[in-house]
Amino acid sequence: MPPPRLELRQVSKTYSNGGQPVPVLHDVSLALAPGTVTALLGRSGCGKTTLLNLAGAMDFPTGGEVLIDGQSTASLNERQLTALRRNRVGFVFQFFQLLPTLTILENVELPLLLSGKRTRHAALDRLQWVGLEDKAGAMPYQLSGGQMQRVAIARALVHNPDLLLADEPTGNLDTASGDQVLTLLREAATRFGATVLMATHSAEAAAIADTRVHLRDGRIQAIE
Repeated sequence: MPPPRLELRQVSKTYSNGGQPVPVLHDVSLALAPGTVTALLGRSGCGKTTLLNLAGAMDFPTGGEVLIDGQSTASLNERQLTALRRNRVGFVFQFFQLLPTLTILENVELPLLLSGKRTRHAALDRLQWVGLEDKAGAMPYQLSGGQMQRVAIARALVHNPDLLLADEPTGNLDTASGDQVLTLLREAATRFGATVLMATHSAEAAAIADTRVHLRDGRIQAIE
């Protein structure tokens, strides 16, 4: 069998605050298959965002290992890490993180532009998928919060990443807009084959997941 798309092996993370150790994650082990959705559930401060950062190689564990397709992120040099983040990982944030001086189409194109690729067709295709092709020339401030998050999902998937990481993607949205975003995240797995890892405090958002991982004080409390 092929290796899991994403695997955490006994991962721990400790930060330093004024010289004092601050443990955030303790002995976390997970294995996520391609084309699945996993929800991380827990209160603020339980380690969800830290775990996402480790999964996307934006940070590194103090102990244990993070592997993507069987390769440890700790074994990669800076050039390889940059390529991994740029080409194989997509990020969706709670506060959208769209660039205010770029049009909607330019925002979606950005990951491909950074890779030196021709982008217009792929970006328009993703905008059509999220139902916003008619907003291609608009600026972010002209969109609602739900529309901006759909643009952020289009941007995160424009380069067909293997791994899609979403941090509280419905946290600032009303119910209807949140439902649209969750449908797109589910389709990211079923239609595009991405492995989706979503941090959320919402049981309703977690309901779309194949697996729900409950974190408490940096430890896995339950997996269902």
